[in-house]
Amino acid sequence: DTDISMIAMFDHEEVGSSSATGAGSPIIGEAVKQISHVLGAGSVSPILHDRAIQRSLVLSIDQAHAVHPNYASKHEKHHGPKMNGGMVIKRNSNQRYATNGITGLIVRELARRAGLPAVQEFVVRNDCGCGSTIGPVISASTGMRAIDMGCPQLSMHSIRETMGVADLTHGLALFRAFFNDFSCVDSSIED
Repeated sequence: DTDISMIAMFDHEEVGSSSATGAGSPIIGEAVKQISHVLGAGSVSPILHDRAIQRSLVLSIDQAHAVHPNYASKHEKHHGPKMNGGMVIKRNSNQRYATNGITGLIVRELARRAGLPAVQEFVVRNDCGCGSTIGPVISASTGMRAIDMGCPQLSMHSIRETMGVADLTHGLALFRAFFNDFSCVDSSIED
């Protein structure tokens, strides 16, 4: 494998990620810089670092709001994720989520190649507020591409959060596909 894969888990996501150990800290940017330094045989190579940033993709994984039967009107008509229906890509035109056309395409292709259900979409209605995730925080501070996604669930942030078992399996399979096939899918996309 010629790629370097990394998993980072952060503290303080629910309170804005601005801490020494949160996603707003320099941890990711510094890690990529240090890895680039080591790969450059100990010399500082801005070109190597820039290439690493350009070839990176951050999967910002949280949960996603499934259509709740009591609050179905809170979802856009054609963007209502269902539990046990597969992973969910989250989009927001105000950049509260980091997903864009290219990152969405990459994940959809990874899921297709892995034989997973088609990835679902979550789009917040324009007249409803929207939280955010670490995706835009990391993307803005590092320049890395990012996508926000997660497993669909009901009653997020309540004491009775509920999700489907099949979605946990779909998520694990998609993460495996990401680590195995990202480089191939990414290199197949033309500018």
